[in-house]
Amino acid sequence: MDTIIFDLGNVLIKWDPRNLYRKIFTSDVAMEHFLKEVCTPDWNEQQDAGRSLKDATQLLLDKHPDYEIEIKAFYGRWTEMLGGSIEGTVKILRQFCDDERYRVYALTNWSTETFPIAIKQFDFLQWFEGILVSGEVKLKKPDPRIYQMMLDNYQIKAENAVFIDDSLRNVAGANALGIHGIHFKSPEQLMLDLKALNLL
Repeated sequence: MDTIIFDLGNVLIKWDPRNLYRKIFTSDVAMEHFLKEVCTPDWNEQQDAGRSLKDATQLLLDKHPDYEIEIKAFYGRWTEMLGGSIEGTVKILRQFCDDERYRVYALTNWSTETFPIAIKQFDFLQWFEGILVSGEVKLKKPDPRIYQMMLDNYQIKAENAVFIDDSLRNVAGANALGIHGIHFKSPEQLMLDLKALNLL
């Protein structure tokens, strides 16, 4: 294996809307209700697939006018959802980038409008040979087309690649195309998984 592909969110970069909404809601119950019923994961994923932040916000404002302040905060205060880098994984990334045997890429479900914020904030995003951002290509994991696009764009052989993601669904999507998927749980577990494959 000579190619390592990293997911970004919650593998290298901490992201959790609760980092923001704990400042807005006075109770966890109200916050969790909002994140389950209003600004839902499915709604957020459509921005990862290319829907504009403006259209996404207006859609919810039309459906949930009583939550105007909270809905507008999702992207108006989006940077407050970022929790910094996951340093243990960044160290692993650095090892691969310093090793000439490996090509290192990223494949991320991320809105094309918010990704430039991450680029400015996290220097290690400059280390990758290439990053495929779902919002830019209007496809998102686990759609098999985005994995195939990754392989084609960077001339990667599936059987030579390892893909690391915190979502089992996305790992399964990679496996279906013959890429060896690793389910990320922690930097420590990732190191063990990579050593088991004789990659580190």
